[in-house]
Amino acid sequence: MIGYMASRFLKALGVTVTVGAVGAILLAERAQPLRTKKRKTLPRITRNVAMGAACQAMIVAAENPTTQAVARRNAERNRGIQHWLGGGVLGKAAAFLAMDYGFYLWHIATHKVPFLWRFHRVHHVDPDMDASTALRFHFADMLVSLPWRMVQVRVSGVDPETLKRWQTFFLLSVLFHHSNTRLLDGWEKKLSRVVTTPRMHGIHHSQALSEMDSNWSSGVALWDHLHGTYRDDVEQEDIVIGVDDPQAERDVQLLPALLAPAREDGGRQEG
Repeated sequence: MIGYMASRFLKALGVTVTVGAVGAILLAERAQPLRTKKRKTLPRITRNVAMGAACQAMIVAAENPTTQAVARRNAERNRGIQHWLGGGVLGKAAAFLAMDYGFYLWHIATHKVPFLWRFHRVHHVDPDMDASTALRFHFADMLVSLPWRMVQVRVSGVDPETLKRWQTFFLLSVLFHHSNTRLLDGWEKKLSRVVTTPRMHGIHHSQALSEMDSNWSSGVALWDHLHGTYRDDVEQEDIVIGVDDPQAERDVQLLPALLAPAREDGGRQEG
């Protein structure tokens, strides 16, 4: 009985902390904006929230049941990195990092593989960037990414609880680094050695391909530093957020964005 009550308390505490962190991110980007917005906020947020709701429905219906099933089999069969390292704190930490590194690789693929870019482009088309941009993904992107997510879970060996912890961390990280929050320069420098920051990800959302093709990390920032893809040499007010192609303005809107992956005109504009 005591164990059950402790478990319920920890879950409630986790939810409270997560909700509080989301609220802090939303308040911070309004109190200390990093970039000047160029479009009306309400229409953007409405579109982005609608797209995020569709994505969440797909995650609940398909991704969560599938990845949790793989994670349960990891625990039952003692397989994957977590269990190869004993399944304790070291194993869980390694599995957590493996999940995060797997997403770094996936993120690069979504830009470099033309089929994947058709879906990911819907996210980048947003002409401004704030926490709502973190919700702006094509719902079919959740299905397209599912096979790779299963590979991440299988290879990392995460158990169900460790998977949930990574998912919570990833959600908060994505909201944070998409937010339009200006951090003190000292804090920005320190944080960008550990996690992805708004300045880092602002450069990644640039229309300039040389800038877009950097700062691929979405959680732990270590991967960009290890692979030489980290950049901090672009002033935020010099960045033009969005995608530089003739169809970008059309695909900002909700219905065109949903139809965009099926069109032939959504490729990356190289050069």
